[in-house]
Amino acid sequence: MAITIRLDVVMAMRKMRSNDLAEAIDVTEANLSRLKTGKIKALRLSTLDSLCRELSCTPGELLEYTEDEE
Repeated sequence: MAITIRLDVVMAMRKMRSNDLAEAIDVTEANLSRLKTGKIKALRLSTLDSLCRELSCTPGELLEYTEDEE
């Protein structure tokens, strides 16, 4: 996929623990783990909004686009 979720990088930079973030944005730790590893097909804008609010970042810091090689 051409879009990479950089949640783990942003969390490390902010020194935010998974269980604290999961509780703050009201998702399960399992779902947060799936977000961190990129094993998701979709991301709700409300979840993206919550992540940005809690991590004090922009969507561009969490999402990275790279062109697929053909």
